[in-house]
Amino acid sequence: MPPVFALVDCNNFYASCERVFTPKLNGKPVVVLSNNDGCVVARSNEAKAIGIRMGVPAFQIRRLLRAHQVQVFSSNYTLYGDMSQRVMETLHQFCPDLEIYSIDEAFLSLSGFGSRNLAEYGQTIRTIVKQWTGIPVSVGIAETKTLAKLANRIAKQTPDTGGVFDFSTCADRPAILGRIPVEDVWGIGPQHASLLTSHGIMTALHLSQADNQWIRKHLGIVGQRIVMELRGVSCLDLEQCPSPKQGLTCSRSFGKPIVTLAEMEEAVSTYASRVAEKLRHEHLAATVLTVFLTTNQFKDIPQYSNTITIQLSVGTDSTQELIRHGLGGIRKIYREGYHYKKAGVMLGGLVSASEIQDDLFDHQDRARAKQLMTALDLINERWGAGTLQYASNGIAKEWKAQFQRRSPAYTTNWNELPQVHA
Repeated sequence: MPPVFALVDCNNFYASCERVFTPKLNGKPVVVLSNNDGCVVARSNEAKAIGIRMGVPAFQIRRLLRAHQVQVFSSNYTLYGDMSQRVMETLHQFCPDLEIYSIDEAFLSLSGFGSRNLAEYGQTIRTIVKQWTGIPVSVGIAETKTLAKLANRIAKQTPDTGGVFDFSTCADRPAILGRIPVEDVWGIGPQHASLLTSHGIMTALHLSQADNQWIRKHLGIVGQRIVMELRGVSCLDLEQCPSPKQGLTCSRSFGKPIVTLAEMEEAVSTYASRVAEKLRHEHLAATVLTVFLTTNQFKDIPQYSNTITIQLSVGTDSTQELIRHGLGGIRKIYREGYHYKKAGVMLGGLVSASEIQDDLFDHQDRARAKQLMTALDLINERWGAGTLQYASNGIAKEWKAQFQRRSPAYTTNWNELPQVHA
């Protein structure tokens, strides 16, 4: 049975999440800002229509925001993550074979639905997801994942599709591919797009007709797969078991510049704690820890940045141990007299937590540390993130990122549940 894929993509996801619990925002321009309310990271269609670009700093468009009464929100990743989980659980009702590609996208395998009208099935998916979660989605259907990506793009940009486009039954596929710029093809980055256009390969249709040998030489095996997928030959299967992560990072810009070592230690300890939680959630252990700090390169002030990497003798997922190494590293690279804008903790050399290689000279009680981390995670899971934390993380944390316009945690905090006024 030939493969058939559907790509379900949430429309303007972050902005749509904000609208779910505030229906009066429907039809109004909405934008969501990055950490510290810096740059635009999500826009509603209305915000796009008035010319707000993705990634533009908020301070540069203040007049535009006021003139059009744009509703501005700080990013609320706890809300967005929970809403994403609800969407994905809903999609599981339609297809057991599902690959969660990103926070707002998922591929579904529709290979066993050959007797159904897939476009109608896509409309059913849209209706139920909107009804159960409040999130609008678009559905692209095709016999390859690359074509499904393009089909989803067409579904979003072409109103008369009703939010669903089926490439597998499209009679004028060459004409449609001929209207899609090559840089819009999934997997073609800016450098490859520049190379292709310089050789006259301007559209998805041109790329599908390109010489195999030339593509293999200049774009490698990945480029060859993209070309084959554009021709309708499936080369990419669903990834239902994601590959193990190669690294984990916790990094933030500060709400106000850090000018003391004590505050920097608080920040690094906090970031080490957070990334350690991620590590345990993935059932992994780290053998390499990297700490970095930097000043604001966009300001006319003395500049300094540095990084230090520490090789751990034994892989670990212990918050206490990662904090210790992180603090040791930051003390070595910190320099007085600078206004620091950002710092972070990165973990590498990740291995399965059940396959840690012991060290002859390691004298730590790792069994006790594991019990402690289990208790720590259970308490924070039961009573909320940060309920129990290490003292080195600080209390006031005046350096924390600012979120002046953050919406309530409607779905994850009992004290912030939506209220209905009759």
